[in-house]
Amino acid sequence: MTSTTAPRTTSLIPAPGAAPDGVVLRARDVHKSFGQTHALRGAGLDITAGEAVAIMGPSGSGKSTLLHCLAGVLVPDAGTVTFKGREVHAMDEQERSALRLANFGFVFQFGQLLPELTALDNVTVPLLLGGTRRAAALRQAEAWLDRLGLHGLGDKLPGELSGGEAQRVAVARALATEPDVLFADEPTGSLDSLAAEQVMTVLLETVRASGTTLVVITHDARTAAYTDRTVIVRDGRISGAPGSVVA
Repeated sequence: MTSTTAPRTTSLIPAPGAAPDGVVLRARDVHKSFGQTHALRGAGLDITAGEAVAIMGPSGSGKSTLLHCLAGVLVPDAGTVTFKGREVHAMDEQERSALRLANFGFVFQFGQLLPELTALDNVTVPLLLGGTRRAAALRQAEAWLDRLGLHGLGDKLPGELSGGEAQRVAVARALATEPDVLFADEPTGSLDSLAAEQVMTVLLETVRASGTTLVVITHDARTAAYTDRTVIVRDGRISGAPGSVVA
């Protein structure tokens, strides 16, 4: 894909809340290629504050690339991505890193917990990175473990936990900084059906109680059923999803 666009300039206007129409994340005509592979071909999507959205699609459809563009992990080749009106696509790497640390939380398929740290210390890490003093960070982390049904497991290493328990620790870590948006990439993909149900139940209960916006990448219709809305990605475009925007 060849395009000529004006140089990007970063929006520095602070945006404490969602846009006037309630949209917290907006993508418009997003294109992203990796060599000759066109992962996104003009995808567009609005996600409102406090909404839980599942993004589904076959392998290679572009759903993970879309999530990474929404989260500022990847920069689109063309098109726009905004968070509360701020132009994420125009930010440099330092600005996007600061945005992810301050406003976004992430849960991955295999949790990606630090294996040498206890469950409590894993949840404490992002709080310390955000500037919270250690004593306060430990108290907050312990409260989040309790909230996720993990009372008494704070001193366990990830290898000593079940798959479902470890994934709930990952959820606690992602939510401990009280992000505006939680991105979950196949959060139940490595779990059996019972553990997956437990993780999704506690995840949805927690984000709804806190008002956090949730974006879930999943191939599992049962996981998607927990959310408010399902968006289908096919061949790099949003296809036939209620409330979605097809650019």
